[in-house]
Amino acid sequence: MIRCNLVAAGLWAAMCGAAVGHPHVFVDTGIEIIFDEQARATALRITWSYDDLFSMMIVEDRDMDADFDGILTADETVAIQGFDMQWEPGFAGDTHVLVGEAPQALSGPSDWTTTYADGRLTSTHVRRFDTPIVPGAAPLVVQVYDPGFYTAYTIAMETKLTGRTDCTAQTFEPDRAAADEILQAAIAEQAGSADIEGAFPAIGAAYAEEVRVTCAAPS
Repeated sequence: MIRCNLVAAGLWAAMCGAAVGHPHVFVDTGIEIIFDEQARATALRITWSYDDLFSMMIVEDRDMDADFDGILTADETVAIQGFDMQWEPGFAGDTHVLVGEAPQALSGPSDWTTTYADGRLTSTHVRRFDTPIVPGAAPLVVQVYDPGFYTAYTIAMETKLTGRTDCTAQTFEPDRAAADEILQAAIAEQAGSADIEGAFPAIGAAYAEEVRVTCAAPS
């Protein structure tokens, strides 16, 4: 996802312990699994609804909504499309898919949309599987997390299953106490680092929420 400097210089050191410096951006997430006519999962549609502060900063940085009525003009709506889709090479999109223990490759984003309502930017994008997946004995697992924990993702929307009616989706939250211990231990290892913010440990996976999709066995 995009990054922006939400923390003024020196704020990290002034806060009550390094752990409170992350995350900076909060995103409510929705997941749609798209199946084809052969009952194979072929793509995901991901929804990101950004927190009010981050949304305001993006809109203001682009000199939009000058009258502060919370409504973008038609031209502004066109201009804001894809604001978060300019990904650096190798960026995994903060969406990670597994079947069993095997990671599944995804395409880059396409078919994106952006809306602005109630003070929040909400975007969607589609990512296609390099190889279509037929969920079987092992569930299809979609995890949402930023490895560097700059952004915190919450699966706040009901998962959609498009193209099949014999599948179920369950959302699981992480063990936050265990994740906090991992975070504190990782930060302790970097005690005294001159750039702990820039070199924040990659512990985001410990906080990952996930959806597990299971389907009826093929007939």
